[in-house]
Amino acid sequence: MTNYRIHVSNEAFLDLAQAFDWYEEQRSGLGSELELCVDARIHAIARNPFHYQERYKQVHIAFVDRFPYGIHYLIEDNDIRIIGIFHMSRNPENWNEA
Repeated sequence: MTNYRIHVSNEAFLDLAQAFDWYEEQRSGLGSELELCVDARIHAIARNPFHYQERYKQVHIAFVDRFPYGIHYLIEDNDIRIIGIFHMSRNPENWNEA
């Protein structure tokens, strides 16, 4: 079994921070619930990155449980590079890769 290293881009951290803030404004603690769900999905990606569908330009998307967000990532050898975590209503053609 291959051990994959996870690398999260600054853009993906910013995406998550913005989502966290928005959810916290809606209800205290909801941002933390989002973070837990994202963290669980990232661990699942690390266990089996090819499980999630390749959608465009070699970018895979893993959807987050309970929240309408997708984790967009590339697989490069033994590395998983997370390039974005954003709301599924956003068009991925409107943002740049890290």
